[in-house]
Amino acid sequence: MTTPYSFEHDAFASSLHERFAHLGDGAESGTTVKVAGRVMLLRTQGKLAFATMRDSSGEIQLFALSAVTTEFEDFVKLHLGDWVGVEGEVVRTRRGELSVKVGSWQLLAEAKLNFGDKWAGISDHELRYRHREADLWANPESRLALTRRSELVRSMRQRLWERSFTEVETPILNGIPSGAAARPFVTHHNALDAEFFLRIAPELWLKRLVVGGFERVFEIGRLFRNEGISPRHNPEFTTLELYAAYWDFNDMMALTEELVADIARDVLGTTEVSYQGRPFSFAAPWPRLSMSEITSEKIGEEVSVHTPESRLHALLAERGIALHDSWGPGRCLSELFEATCEADLWNPIFITEHPVEISPLARRHRRDALLTERFEAFAVGRELANGFSELNDPDEQRARFEEQARLAAAGDDEAMTIDHDFIKALEWGLPPTAGLGIGIDRLAMLIADVANIREVIAFPTLKPLRDA
Repeated sequence: MTTPYSFEHDAFASSLHERFAHLGDGAESGTTVKVAGRVMLLRTQGKLAFATMRDSSGEIQLFALSAVTTEFEDFVKLHLGDWVGVEGEVVRTRRGELSVKVGSWQLLAEAKLNFGDKWAGISDHELRYRHREADLWANPESRLALTRRSELVRSMRQRLWERSFTEVETPILNGIPSGAAARPFVTHHNALDAEFFLRIAPELWLKRLVVGGFERVFEIGRLFRNEGISPRHNPEFTTLELYAAYWDFNDMMALTEELVADIARDVLGTTEVSYQGRPFSFAAPWPRLSMSEITSEKIGEEVSVHTPESRLHALLAERGIALHDSWGPGRCLSELFEATCEADLWNPIFITEHPVEISPLARRHRRDALLTERFEAFAVGRELANGFSELNDPDEQRARFEEQARLAAAGDDEAMTIDHDFIKALEWGLPPTAGLGIGIDRLAMLIADVANIREVIAFPTLKPLRDA
């Protein structure tokens, strides 16, 4: 059967339910509409047929009669999953079901695959993620999660525009891996005969725009890190990254908690929700504790970057954490924090004052030169955001990069590379600036109340299938 090239529908299921909510049982509206969607259920009763049709907004019943519906015999032969376009009057059946009484209809596309009677849903996770197009029809909650993500991003953009941020785009292909400590994906540019890297962060590009005179910039975009896959990690993921001239990390923490709370209200209507069956609050303000304070409280003795390294090494050994030769006291403190504190952080909290050793792009703390004015926001046991007062001294930045190169030579495959162009940009002058990165996928998990990051990524990374 030849299918049409288009179908001009003028109504959606959800709007019909709202518009004709007043229609009584057995009543006719006198209004003719055109609807389109998939047949999800079909049952025949002699000269009557009832089909449930689902579109992008919801479901509506199709009510077909042999005396009214054109090509009735073909209508009752439709398969579950077939796409149809229908024109007919809006009615409510005597059993109270709002319906479109089918006058004429067209087969828009045939579904050659389906998932059994009544589209009971797909429970096989491999099939769900590999064939997401089928999952989205069989499991409405999958579409809801992606819809929530879309609403989140829309709210995020709107709230930043209201705060005078300019949206920009920066390169995805980079001559060197820069902007964060992570293992990159490598590719080859044939025309230039050069090795390129998929970006692991847009940070250095965005700060160069601040040098160029953009006081407030942000980018929402894909990042790529050649690392593991888990319920909280996908090798390609989406972040918000933004920078504001004349701010410090205190200003950026205030923006972070306000922005996330605003997004929750915009998308969910409240900051007080349930996540995986447990109460959770997006409400600002969020608590602030230094990494040293919270780690000391957890292990029962005071620890900091000033603690003798021998004691830090012993504390790590007691917890079965293997010590790397390149670790100084700052990295040791960070490892203790991750092992003892991170998993217990439920409602949003800022962990501040990270050691210089693990923060190569952050400005030194004004009260302690071994610390930085950096924060990470944690929620439900995972990092949600990272930000700091930006290091804007080109000489110190060069020294930090050189230290990263030393760590790389010592075997750290996530250490950063020296970015000479960025150092030169700093020599033109970067004003006092604060930056922020928020993991959109992880925030979407909280907004959509899902436990696996794959639920909020339309097509998560999967191992390729090999032909037999």
